[in-house]
Amino acid sequence: MTSPHFVVIGECVADVVRTDGAPDVVHPGGSPANVAYGLARLGEPTALLTQLADDPYGRLIRAHLESGGVTLLSGAEAAEAATGAPRTPSAVVRLDERGRAQYTFDIGWTLPPVELPFPPGHLHIGSIAAVTGPGAAAVLALVERWRGRAGVSYDPNVRPALMGEHGEAVRRVERCVALADLVKASDEDLAWLYPGRDPEEVARHWLGLGPATVAVTRGPAGAFALTADGRRAEAPARTVEVADTVGAGDAFTAALLHARRTGASLDTALARATAAATLTVTRPGATPPDAAELASVLG
Repeated sequence: MTSPHFVVIGECVADVVRTDGAPDVVHPGGSPANVAYGLARLGEPTALLTQLADDPYGRLIRAHLESGGVTLLSGAEAAEAATGAPRTPSAVVRLDERGRAQYTFDIGWTLPPVELPFPPGHLHIGSIAAVTGPGAAAVLALVERWRGRAGVSYDPNVRPALMGEHGEAVRRVERCVALADLVKASDEDLAWLYPGRDPEEVARHWLGLGPATVAVTRGPAGAFALTADGRRAEAPARTVEVADTVGAGDAFTAALLHARRTGASLDTALARATAAATLTVTRPGATPPDAAELASVLG
């Protein structure tokens, strides 16, 4: 079997969606897991290095990822990482009247030092796993080991309740930004990290740390991207009926990475990524489009 081009490193989370007057609904989630699933749905050979326990949530997530074509790293090189979690992380997700999600987490991230079983073409990191100890040290060690030989992307996907002291959280995020070639963030991420600063100002600041491209999503205002060589791209949002916003940013990231890998221009890549996010918000849970769905809406 050909080694997957994309290797995503990070957490899986069972999203327990709770709505007043209705029974709980559990969706497979976790930002890195969602990105891996989204890439696989778009036809990209993708592996996920994660932690999953052999419990009901873990079995649900494992089946979901494998059904989408994601390779879970569970060979000798990553056995402890793939199976050693004492329980699968979860999050209670409450939706407001506009379908926006608020999370309450029960999560730990304890990835041990591991080696990848094959050379990656591209590493994607983000969210809780990139900044939460003790496992974040193993994530960054892998990125530092392969940086320069593989592409690197990063999505902070800020979860304020898990970020700790603000100044230290910004330092950890900026370390990840400096290791990446492409960074994607939401305007909500930037508002928490840099209160009162304009998103484009922050994007330019991040470009100064090292990435070639910084993309920022702005919900109903669409998205923009800046590059280190001075280019700017923008994509408007599409007006749709929102079921919920769970996984929309991850669908954006997956489609952006896929488009850039296939040689799409920055403008085209941003339009595809925005369309993928739009499709995702029209249905419950983190359910990104497959290649045919995305092509249909773009066509």
